[in-house]
Amino acid sequence: MKHPLLTLASVATLLLAAGCHTSGPYAPQAEKRPGLNEATATVALMDAQVQASVSSAGDRGVLLPDGRLRAEVSLRNRESRRIQVQVQCVFKDDQGFSTGDETPWMTQILTENATEAVAFTSMNTLARKYTIRVRQMR
Repeated sequence: MKHPLLTLASVATLLLAAGCHTSGPYAPQAEKRPGLNEATATVALMDAQVQASVSSAGDRGVLLPDGRLRAEVSLRNRESRRIQVQVQCVFKDDQGFSTGDETPWMTQILTENATEAVAFTSMNTLARKYTIRVRQMR
């Protein structure tokens, strides 16, 4: 009679011990928050409040005749109230590294449920890519 209980207890102990075993450090995981991977994204929504209130209705980069890059984005206010955000552009070379050409943060007012266009032009001819950053008003 005690034999089946002993077997059940030993199985439970083995299962418990197996659950406590770790195989080493945790593997890296992909970023779960959208819009924050500046290495690949052209528009980065920098914080949770902006991610909830603003969306990108589209962006594009245009190479001007003089070799400079013009980056444009349409920001859409998803709220039924007027909000203010700050917007900045980081211009990058072909490989995605900053050319040292970052615009200052500028305030953009987005009216209720509206889409507003914002444009930036690089200062030099090295820029081929860009990331437009959007954050809460500070």
